[in-house]
Amino acid sequence: MKPVPPTSQHPDSIPKSSRSRKPSSPKRSSPWRWVLLVLLLILGGAGWQGWRWWTWAKEPVNSSDSNAAGVPATIQLEIPVGTPSSVIGDRLHSLGLIRSATAWDLWSHWLNLRQTWRDDEHTGGFQAGVYQLSPSQSLPQVAEMIWWGEVQSIAITIPEGWSLEKMGRYFQGQGLFSAEAFLAAARQIPYDRFPWLPGNIPHLEGYLFPDTYQLSYNSVTPEEVINLMLQQFETVAFPLRENAPTAFTLQEWVTLASIVEKEAVLPEERDRIAGVLLNRLDLAMPLQVDPTVEYGLGIQQTPDRPLTLNEVRTPSPYNTYINPGLPPTPIASPGKGSLQAILTPETNDYLYFVARYDGTHVFSRTLAEHEAAQDQIHSARELANPGAN
Repeated sequence: MKPVPPTSQHPDSIPKSSRSRKPSSPKRSSPWRWVLLVLLLILGGAGWQGWRWWTWAKEPVNSSDSNAAGVPATIQLEIPVGTPSSVIGDRLHSLGLIRSATAWDLWSHWLNLRQTWRDDEHTGGFQAGVYQLSPSQSLPQVAEMIWWGEVQSIAITIPEGWSLEKMGRYFQGQGLFSAEAFLAAARQIPYDRFPWLPGNIPHLEGYLFPDTYQLSYNSVTPEEVINLMLQQFETVAFPLRENAPTAFTLQEWVTLASIVEKEAVLPEERDRIAGVLLNRLDLAMPLQVDPTVEYGLGIQQTPDRPLTLNEVRTPSPYNTYINPGLPPTPIASPGKGSLQAILTPETNDYLYFVARYDGTHVFSRTLAEHEAAQDQIHSARELANPGAN
């Protein structure tokens, strides 16, 4: 009996060509790929637009070569202590100094982050003060100025021969602080910082060196100004004494120099006037100089209004017609030339001098010569100005 053929074969015995295949279908893309692509396009577009906006926002409101009518070259901005950065940004925007307050806020955050990363010594954010800003500055430039406190400064010039009273009126006129505040500060002697100041002086008359100083608007106080002027005195005056030693104490030296400063109009006469003063002191003669009388009485004579006899005879610690020796304090701030004149005076035998009305003086050896010079100057003035005192 023949075997019955199997009805099916093992798959491995079927030729590959004869195996059945399912029809293939096209692959479908995942919908998330399209979402991701759209998001990337949106983000890229937003980033591009954001960059374009930032590039615009940080640029100066006006280019440096802009000559637009009505646009000021600089604008003064005062930032009070404790002003939030957002308020600063709004103020800058309203003044036309930056293009966007929002851009200012973003840059403020960046500055704070930068400070954290760098561990800068400077802390506290934007600094209070008065700033001089320009619409031709970029937002980062404006921010850096305020961040580092590059405040507007003011130059003050104290001429040689000014007294504390005159300085006080000047500072008040400049709008820095009141004359009363300055005079009160000048009565507080800072021995802790300047131990070389003479003891028991009532005020700093004579020791605030006349010069030009740059002050920051945001930190101008009487104490700071006095500190600067005392430092300058120390810098200028002390080397003079080291180079030309003197027997005079610091107080005597500055007091004599202040008298020279008030008497000498022309620099070339300083040494001669100093020689006259020292000659009189050597002979125990009263100095008899008008500026000390004026200082004691709080007045100032003029060619048309000279000192009267009653004023010259009025008792005062500063009246060198009545009191022998030096007045109790300097009467003004002497400059370098007058300080030097006391250290290196002219050697002469003059004992008197009287002022002409052209800034020069007539110097005399005797009282008779001196009185004759006075009469001659008085007569010449009467001829030039009939009726003048």
